[in-house]
Amino acid sequence: MYQRPENLNEIQENNIFSTLHDRRRRSKEGGGKKRIENQHKKGKLTARERIELLVDENSFNEIDSFVTHQSTKFDMAGTKPYGDGVVTGHAKISGRTIYVYSQDFTVFGGSLGRAQATKICKVMDLAIKTGNPIIGLLDSGGARIQEGVASLAGYGDIFYRNTQASGVIPQISVILGPCAGGAVYSPALTDFVLMNKENSFMFVTGPEVVKAVTGEEISFYDLGGSNVHSSITGVCHLVGETEEDTLDLVRKLMAYLPSNNLNDTPSDQHLLDVNTQQNLRELIPAEEDEPYDMKSILGIIVDSDSFLELQEDWAKNIIIGFSRLNGSTVGIVANQPLYLGGAIDFNAADKASRFIRFCDSFNIPILTFVDVPGFLPGIKQEHEGIIRHGAKLLFAYSEATVPKISVIVRKAYGGAYIVMSSKHLGTDVNLAWPTAQIAVMGSEGACRILYRSKLIGVDNPEQILKEFTEKFKEEFANPYQAAELGYVDKVIFPEETRNEIIVSLSILRNKREQTPRRKHGIFPV
Repeated sequence: MYQRPENLNEIQENNIFSTLHDRRRRSKEGGGKKRIENQHKKGKLTARERIELLVDENSFNEIDSFVTHQSTKFDMAGTKPYGDGVVTGHAKISGRTIYVYSQDFTVFGGSLGRAQATKICKVMDLAIKTGNPIIGLLDSGGARIQEGVASLAGYGDIFYRNTQASGVIPQISVILGPCAGGAVYSPALTDFVLMNKENSFMFVTGPEVVKAVTGEEISFYDLGGSNVHSSITGVCHLVGETEEDTLDLVRKLMAYLPSNNLNDTPSDQHLLDVNTQQNLRELIPAEEDEPYDMKSILGIIVDSDSFLELQEDWAKNIIIGFSRLNGSTVGIVANQPLYLGGAIDFNAADKASRFIRFCDSFNIPILTFVDVPGFLPGIKQEHEGIIRHGAKLLFAYSEATVPKISVIVRKAYGGAYIVMSSKHLGTDVNLAWPTAQIAVMGSEGACRILYRSKLIGVDNPEQILKEFTEKFKEEFANPYQAAELGYVDKVIFPEETRNEIIVSLSILRNKREQTPRRKHGIFPV
């Protein structure tokens, strides 16, 4: 006669819990030991290893670990790994909540199918709802061909959320492997793109397609590697030597950003030391056309070692980045006389205007340091659309309602004077050093036009031109005429700059500005 075991409930209970343990174990195996080893042989970390390096220790909370694809075509029904090629969840970075997704190249090459897209969209939705940054760690072969249009629909859903999140929460894309085809447009829609020096690639069409269509032969690296996107296209903002370095740069960047557009930026009172080893006056050359490094000036004014430059190797004639003043985050835009004399070209206009709009969206004050001889002349500039691109910079400064402070260090000529955060674009505080030269154009060029008739037929035209130029400089190429008209609020000694900015930021902390009621302006893209 059958007798019920006394421990049957215990056996059933053990089976239930062992099933959960087994599923969790399998969800963490990715594509299996061999594929993980192959990932490591390529010098790449796994999806989970990357998250562990990025976030605070033991802070990652995974969701959707048991999700699998539902495709049955092309023998897909027999292979349904847990997670479907992406690890998603929330965690902490320096104690602050972030949402993260990390594509797993060991599972179907990280390719995006319907299930993976749904997982990514879920964490993006949660990030928007809770007001926390979203960070994507991308390593994928692209769309999952086996799923056809469902894969393409998944990309569309992600792009839509990128757009909805824009200006609401910070979005950071970290390219740690291939990112090809339509997949590249999600990073392009986010606020910051970071790449690893050796193993990161982004392109719409790969080398094989390029060769088939155009006959051109090119390597993955030369087509879409980190060097291309950090120095030629401007797609990439920061590059790390290794994956570990790249993920560390994400943490550094996060230290300057608010969690959302309604929160304050994090402050750091440990960086209040100031670099006082060099006198600011000594950094401005006596000759007006002699170049110098604007970064040396920034390094003295901002909190010590606090400047994080973005897109350093692209459009070098303008500098952008985050820094701290008195412990608080500020966005910096500055002309760089070391390159093209600091003139504005179409790439520089794009670079600065995008950064200004980010700062404005997230309530980060904008500091502008001016030394600009004008817009870069030339046929290439005109044909590449310097009119349209330059208008972006005008639009961005005019649109921005955050505190705006400018310091004219040396040259501020012509239309470029207006563009670089002038009083006429709504800048709150305009400061100028005594070395500032505010004029329609350079002194010599102006005198050649103004005194053209007087230079014709004379014995020593160059000597006379020199005399006219010196007089013009004395009367017009200085900050005082602009100060008399109220276009410059204060002419200050260079050593007063840091304190003047800190005082101005304090006064402008509660700035309120009403803008016309409208859906949005028409940005000159």
